[in-house]
Order: sequence, then structure tokens, then C-alpha cells
Amino acid sequence: MAVIATGNHPKALWPGVYSWFGNVYNEHDRQYEKLFDMKTSNQNYEEIVQATGFGLAPVKPEGSSTAYDAHTQGYTSRFTNVAYSLGFICTREELADNLYEKVSMRRAGSLAFSMSQTRENVGANIYNRVINATYTGGDAVALGSTAHPSVSGNQSNILATAADLSEATLEDLTIQIMNATDPKGLKVSIRPKCLIIPTALTYDAQRILKSMLRQGTADNDTNALRLLGAIPEIAVNNYLTDTDAWFIKTDVQDGLCWFDREAVEFTNDSDYDTDNIKHKGYMRFVPGWADWRALYSSSGA
Repeated sequence: MAVIATGNHPKALWPGVYSWFGNVYNEHDRQYEKLFDMKTSNQNYEEIVQATGFGLAPVKPEGSSTAYDAHTQGYTSRFTNVAYSLGFICTREELADNLYEKVSMRRAGSLAFSMSQTRENVGANIYNRVINATYTGGDAVALGSTAHPSVSGNQSNILATAADLSEATLEDLTIQIMNATDPKGLKVSIRPKCLIIPTALTYDAQRILKSMLRQGTADNDTNALRLLGAIPEIAVNNYLTDTDAWFIKTDVQDGLCWFDREAVEFTNDSDYDTDNIKHKGYMRFVPGWADWRALYSSSGA
């Protein structure tokens, strides 16, 4: 167990230190909220269950009976809340002999920073592992897959051939979204909400989506992606680890979900025998997905 004693910061026992740095920096705005639809939870786990609709109506010959279709339950996605906690311990002597109050005060800020960074990293990892077969959803395949099972056959939410971000690949993936179908194979209306990219694609994304004319060509053609408002928003995420993977989050409900069970809580207490002071943060949440149609992506070339 790590304990902060007088030996951890020996300079704090002597006057003359002008400043201390390294444990608190400016923090990015919250980014995980762009990756998920935020929800609350009041129990150990939450479940979202797929229900299949009906197929197309067949021709009914004169005098014959109406055909009947089944409305059935599909796969279940379970979101089990996970607890995260971190703290630090200071000896009574370290607190008493520390000549720099701001050193002690910044520890609380540093702990808060660690808790918020944990939320960002846990959330981004859903995207970082999008095609990792070790991390599967309720339908037993990865979030990004060409083989999401359905009663009408396998369906895909990734480019058939992974490709880098470009005007052409963005058009291909948005067309794939336009052609989305439900589990029965019927056409459904799904619209892109946000292009989610790592920092390495920041400038490429702006040029592709915001230029008046087509980017990277000598043709005087209009930028159709911009003209149609095909992708309303760009969200740069500092916690994505693949520098050429990119994602389109759609308006599908009950797709990418973040359940908050218990908000971040900070507490402190003292140990009777040692007089050590303990400080800790605690939170409980779970991100995940139910309907994979909430995210279309490419892992890059």
C-alpha cells in the first residue's frame, strides 16, 4: 500500500521552493459524452433486448387466407455497472511538516483528474476495440463487423475493405448507412450525427467536410458532403489510440449507451492506529452498445 510520508517530498520540508509542477494540468472538455447516449441506472445491471419486426406483406390471392408473421425476441445486451476507485494516504507527520499548503491541496485536484481521465479512457476503449473479436456484444460479434447476425442474414456496419478517411470513403460509408436495414431486412432511416476521429485526422476531416469545393482535386465540383450536410458534426477525441481509424455515430436509439450508476464521490477518513489520513474517489458506471447500427466505422488502410 502506497503511503505519502515525509520522504516522498523532502523539498516540502524546507523553505525556498518557488513553485511545484507536474501533478495538475489543464484538462480537455469532456469527450466521452460525444461517444455515447448518456443514461442513468438504478440497479446492478441494465438490459436492452432486441425485438424483430415483421417482414414484407406478400400478395394475397383472392379467397385465400392472410399470411401471418412472427414478432420475436432477438439478442440481449447486458450492461453491468463497474466500480472504479482510487485514493492516496498521507502520514500525519507529512501533513504537519509540509510547508507548502498548495502541495497538499493539489493532491485532491490530481485525484479528481485521475477519475475523469478514467472515464474518458474506459469510454474511448469501446471505440479502440471496435473490431477486436475479444470484445463482443449481445449478438456475439464485435461492435464493428461485416457479420452481425439477423433473421435476414448477416449485416455490416464497417467498410468491406478498410480504408483511410477521404471524401470517397466517407461517401461510401454514408451510402452504407442510407441502405441500412432492420433485422427482417426492411429499409430503415438512419442518419449520421457525428464524425468521430483521433487527433491525427483533425485537419483532414475539416478539409473534407468544410471545403466549398471538392478537396484535393482540380475539378470545380461542389463538395457534396458539405452541400447535403451529410455529417453535421466533427468530434475530435484525444483518447482514441488508432491514428487512422474513424467512426460515424448515427441517430439510432438504444445503440451506444453509457449508464451512470453512481456519480464520482470523494471522501476522506483517518486511521486510528497510524493517524494516517486516507482520501479516495469512487464511481460506478458502464459504457457499451446494444444496437450496432449506432456506429459505422473504418479501421483505416
